[in-house]
Amino acid sequence: MIIALEIGLLYAVMAIGVYLTYRVLDFPDLTVDGSFTTGAATTAVFILAGAPPALAMVAGFLSGVIAGIITGGLHVWGNINPLLAGILTQIALYSINLRIMGKANLPLLRSETMFTPLRENQMLGTWASVAMFAVVAAIIGGLLYWFLGTRYGVAIRATGDNELMAKAQGINTGQGKIVGLAISNGLVALCGSLIAQYQGFADISMGIGLIVAGLASVIVGQAIFGMTAVWQAVFAAAIGSVIYRGIIQLALNAGLNPNDMKLISAVLVVLALTIPSLSPLKRRRQKRIRDKAVAQVGAQ
Repeated sequence: MIIALEIGLLYAVMAIGVYLTYRVLDFPDLTVDGSFTTGAATTAVFILAGAPPALAMVAGFLSGVIAGIITGGLHVWGNINPLLAGILTQIALYSINLRIMGKANLPLLRSETMFTPLRENQMLGTWASVAMFAVVAAIIGGLLYWFLGTRYGVAIRATGDNELMAKAQGINTGQGKIVGLAISNGLVALCGSLIAQYQGFADISMGIGLIVAGLASVIVGQAIFGMTAVWQAVFAAAIGSVIYRGIIQLALNAGLNPNDMKLISAVLVVLALTIPSLSPLKRRRQKRIRDKAVAQVGAQ
């Protein structure tokens, strides 16, 4: 189960990125499946070329930023539907990723990565590594929370909440979308970079269907913890990733076929979307929101 916690915390970086587009910008971005692999491929190529792992991860992050800018540009400057813009970038990235790697798979087992010291000291698969990964996820989540609290971050949130009203307030919504997509896909690519180093290889197919995992993490976290504040939403996305990976691990331990994992992921998303809308749970959540609003009014 510790392995599931490790993987869940690593994928929490991706879940935080998906939260930014899915919840904050209200942008259905399918670039994720491609930018995740781009980050992994770029990092692997840099590491195999002898670059320090930290520099390779920065390159991986920037590759995702570029992918996000392309999707944002297609939508904002090309007036292309958000869903279609992401699909077009995702399709193009498949060929680009092959070009970057030169082949379908790049092994990193004999190369120096960020996880090499942990492996050499036999710390992977222990609570020490879980704590380290949790700190990394907390730092990234904290940085995003800080950014969304800045003046520019609030403008991006306003763009996602009500684009017409944001434009009326003089906010450059197009620029905000592009910046948001760049940061989101940068985080997704950074996650791909971490996963490639963790598992010891980068593969052209490692990002297929990843958007489902990202949405499942965000939705599961939302269903359990709610999203009444930005910090709570970011925290819920990260914890949702851990819960999602834990459920997948339990399903595998129960003897389910690994080929059915995509189906299980889809069912999990459906349950996370429908269960909170059931009457008892819905009334309980509405009562909690009302009580909080009354408490705030009383405090004023």
